[in-house]
Parts: sequence; structure tokens; C-alpha cells
Amino acid sequence: MIDFRNINTVWASVLVETLYRLGLTTAIICPGSRSTPLTVAFVQHSAIETIPILDERSAAFFALGIAKRSGLPTVLVCTSGTAGANFYPAVIEAYESRVPLMILTADRPPELRNCHAGQTIDQVRLYGHYPTWQTELSIPSIQIEQLCYLRQTMIFAWEKSLSPIAGAVHLNIPFRDPLHPSPETEAISFKHHFPEDFFDFIQSESSFPTILSFKSYLKQWQNIEQGIIIAGVAQPQNPQKYSQIIAQFAQLLTWPVLAEGLSPLRNFSDLNSYLISTYDSILRNTHSAARLTPKIVIQIGDLPTSKTLRNWLKSIQVPTVILDASYQNLDALHSKTLHLRFSIEQLEELLLNEKGENQVNFNTSYLKFWSDLDRQIRQNIDQEMKQINSLIEPKMAWFLSQNLPAKTSIYIANSMPVRDVEWFWMPNSRQIKPFFNRGANGIDGTLSTALGIAHNYQSSVLLTGDLALLHDTNGGLIRPQFKGHLTIILINNNGGGIFEMLPISQFEPPFEAFFATPQQVNFSNWCQTYQIKYELIQSWEQLHQQISTLPSSGIRLLEIQTNRKEDTQWRKQFFDKLKGEIYHRGTERCDPGDF
Repeated sequence: MIDFRNINTVWASVLVETLYRLGLTTAIICPGSRSTPLTVAFVQHSAIETIPILDERSAAFFALGIAKRSGLPTVLVCTSGTAGANFYPAVIEAYESRVPLMILTADRPPELRNCHAGQTIDQVRLYGHYPTWQTELSIPSIQIEQLCYLRQTMIFAWEKSLSPIAGAVHLNIPFRDPLHPSPETEAISFKHHFPEDFFDFIQSESSFPTILSFKSYLKQWQNIEQGIIIAGVAQPQNPQKYSQIIAQFAQLLTWPVLAEGLSPLRNFSDLNSYLISTYDSILRNTHSAARLTPKIVIQIGDLPTSKTLRNWLKSIQVPTVILDASYQNLDALHSKTLHLRFSIEQLEELLLNEKGENQVNFNTSYLKFWSDLDRQIRQNIDQEMKQINSLIEPKMAWFLSQNLPAKTSIYIANSMPVRDVEWFWMPNSRQIKPFFNRGANGIDGTLSTALGIAHNYQSSVLLTGDLALLHDTNGGLIRPQFKGHLTIILINNNGGGIFEMLPISQFEPPFEAFFATPQQVNFSNWCQTYQIKYELIQSWEQLHQQISTLPSSGIRLLEIQTNRKEDTQWRKQFFDKLKGEIYHRGTERCDPGDF
């Protein structure tokens, strides 16, 4: 358990054992000399999976993916110097996405700093304000008081990575020589003085604050007919339970639930009859959008991706309640906002108890109007997609939502994939599990994060564009360490398709070279470099054959080549067509006095 060979090995193994007692299961180690004591301590701890990864940026996003899936901190270790700087993008993503990470950067001792010693930079507060907590440990010591300090610091760091808001904790850890585990008499003899019960009190558990006031708010909301619930991006550890609780909430209030494409609700649609998935299309019609103005909005977690929804909410400025346990400001629209810092899971018992009580009976015309429009648009999307035989990008999200194996985990890359998912991912009961990095919304670490999610897990899928994949090609270096299966579905439109949606696309030059940035990469050759299986998909039937049953091991890439300009034009024409149909059907089905 404790390595008593020298002072550094004692210090590092106490640190590692403390983290293990707290619940640590995985440590990602980047190579280097100054971090040798930490590397040795993690490697020799048989109960912690220790994975070596060369590239620090890739390693950090791989750790992020593991932490997203497990809900527990993953440890990242690197040597001194610029190595830790490469963790920065993932630290930012962990902050924005509220994902727990433990960043351990080894460092030279104070006497070797600011004197031009090799591989030395200022690592204190290296990541600015992005860690949820950060500190520098003292120089290793085998004095029992110092080891108690180390133990308690690690416990506090673990807690700060999870509560009150999850994120990355940064510990800068200086080591003096010798870095390798050479014997020291003082440390060897200390073994006889080390307390046997040193770790006994450490427990791995979490608790939630008591809810005292939520019931009174609930009573107020039950007296309002025209309310909406917005279920934003979410990656709950138990997506079925999460979806059930929101369904109970909606049923109690008789309000529609606008569910983001990245929310688990769309993949548990049998649980919620009030689910609205086409709100973006509905709200594109200004006539319907005005008539659907609610009196109150309850936002669960972050806002959905939809810019149309955000602009509508910003324009109507109705009272908004944000339900989220974090202590971040989630009011990106600066609305009339009350932030109730509860997770939806904390409300389960209260909602169950309220279910049987009497509530005000309302005419549900408001809910019916939402539901009728949603049903018709979903039918239109289905009819349109079934008629498309060519490989176009917008059909991919619709296709995957209905053809992936049940309970498949899918990581969805940023830029166009997440938007097509919001627009076209159809409600289903397949219990598919979406994952994503929507904290900072960057394309950093796409492949590495997806591999982290799939590692030691069920067969998984990555849906990505070409630029997001190319930005993380070093993620392919993880392949020898990867356990499990990942299918990469690559939409190759030779550039940044999302920029085709912006006004700058009309200006050439500089659009194609400086915004679309086509890269002309042969992905078959790329796969060969990293020993990844490759297949060019040329029909929807071929794709269905490849994804209806997923392999159990290895990495493969299925490339779908599309035309980004034609895809953009298709989206524009389709949404214009829908706007007209929404207006026509909206005026047919609902009189202004109905609600």
C-alpha cells in the first residue's frame, strides 16, 4: 500500500492511496521525469487503472471522457514545464461542462525555479480561474504531521472537484531528487512508525442539501396554465431516472417539455407524453412563436443549442426559473431569473408525493397547440427524410436516432453535428445515451473524449465532421491502450460546414480559405497510419448494415462524403417550407382566444 523506499515514494503513495479510498478508479499518465514518483505510485497500485498516453492534450480529453461517463474525478499526471499547459483546453471544458478532474502537475522545488533550470515554468495558478480549486503542495516529507496535511489536502481537493460544482482541481506538486525509487534509510525505518489506521476514516460518499422551500414554488406553478419546461443539454448518470422525474414534473404541471436533442429525454420518449422535440422549427414562424409566449419558463440545466429558441426567450423576457445544483451563473440571456440550486434528481420524492394531491384543472389548449404542431412537423420530417436516397448530412441525425442499437452511447461532435441532432434527432424509446462537450463548445479533443467514454464500456459511436476529427488526430495514438469498441461516423464535407450557415459565406474571398478551411485529407490513409479499420459508405442501406450491430472491440471509421453547400441549401429550403406549413396549420387549429 505505502512504498517506504524513500521520502518521495512515501509521499506519492500516501497521495495515491488517499485518492483510492475516496473512490478513484483511473489515472492517465503522461511521460516525463519530474513526475516519476507519482507515476511509480499509480502504476504499482493494483486497484487503480493506470493508462500511459503520450500527447498531453489528447490525454486530458481522454480523461475528460472517462470522467463524463463515470461521474467521478479522473486523475491526470504530467511532468514539469510546458507539459501541463497542454491540459488547458480540457481544464476549460471541465469547468464549462462541470466535469470532475484531478490535475497533478509535477514541478521542480522552489530552489530550482527562476534560475533558468531546464524544463521549468511558473506552474502556480497555471490555469487561471478555470479550476474549481487549486494549490501547491509542500515539499515531500515523512513527518507524520505533513503526511496528515497531505491526506487532508487530497480529501478536500476531491470534494472540491465534485461540490458544490464539479470541475477540475489543480495540484502543483514539487519533488526534489532522487526522483527514482532508490532506497533511503530514513524512509525505510519510518515504516515501523506509520499508523496502521491512517486511512481508515476516509469514506467515498456524497450527499445533497435538504430541500425546504421547493414545495411552495411548486404550488405557485400549479396555478399557471401557460408554462413551459426546457430540458437542456444534460449527461445524467442515470438518464432513465432523470427522464422519469422530468416526466412526473411535466405531468404535475401539465406543461410541454422542450427537450434538447442532446438531452436523454428524446431517447426515453415513451416516458413523457408532453415531449416537444421540434421547438426550433415551430419558433421559426413568428406568428406561432408570438402566440406560444408562456407566462413562466422553467429551465433545467443549460439552455439548448437552438439559437432560434434563445432569441425567442430573449425577446419575450418572461419570468424564468433555473433548476440546477451548480453555483455557476446559467442565465446567459439575463432574464428575470430565479436560480433554485437543486438537481432534478433531488425533487423525485417531492414530486411523487405531490402526484396524488388535488391540482387545479385547466383547459390544456396551450399544451395541445404545442403538441399538435410538434406532431405535424415530426411527420413532415419523417416523410421528407424517407424520400431522400442521396447521402446528405442533415439526414444523419434522423437516421441514427432510429437505427442505432438500443442503449448505444454516442458522442456528438460540436459545430454542425450537434445542430442537426437538435433539429432532426427524433424522439424514440431506444435509450440511446448522448455524450458531448458543450461546456466551451470547442472541437478540441473530439476523438480522445469519445475514446475515453467508450474505454472499458459498451460499444460506442462518434458522430463527427472532418475538421473536428482532424483537430484531434493525435487521439489515434490512444488506440493501443484502448479497451472496447468505437465506431467513428465521419461526415466529410471537406471543411467547416457550420460556416456555410453564417453571413460570411457570401463573401469570397476570404470565405473558403479562411473559414471553411478545406483540408483535402485522405481518411483511408489516416486510418492506415493508426491501424484503424476504414470503410467508405455509399448508401444508407450500407450504413444500416454497419451500425445495426456494433463490433465489441477495436476502432473503425465509416466515412460519408457530402457536399456542404448543397447540405446548407437543403436545410434552408426545408425550414422555409416548414415555416409556411406551421403558419397554415397554426391558424387552422387554434383561435387566439383558446388560451
